[in-house]
Amino acid sequence: MHEDGPLPRLASRVRVDALIRRVNSAGGFGTVLARGDDEAGAIAVVTRDGGEEALRAAVLGAGGRYEFSELARGPDVLAWIERARRRDPDLWVIELDIPQAGQFVAEMLDGG
Repeated sequence: MHEDGPLPRLASRVRVDALIRRVNSAGGFGTVLARGDDEAGAIAVVTRDGGEEALRAAVLGAGGRYEFSELARGPDVLAWIERARRRDPDLWVIELDIPQAGQFVAEMLDGG
């Protein structure tokens, strides 16, 4: 907690940039597939699991905390992105190509 109340949530662009830099510095590759709102855009992450694409995004869990859940896999990933971007043009979509990408995503969620 900050002296004046809770710390402000990091802007989406800052979170995306930091995650991509971290993945790149760890020997992986991260890129923005669709740019969203700099301040408050939701973030979806495309990863490769055993050669197959998977898409994860933050979903409000039963305990009232956000957690990244898999929402699409394989050929359904592109269709999910297209539908989601039509509903929410502020949505960021990033792709991470690194082993254990889920750990990087979890760190991003915990950090903001």
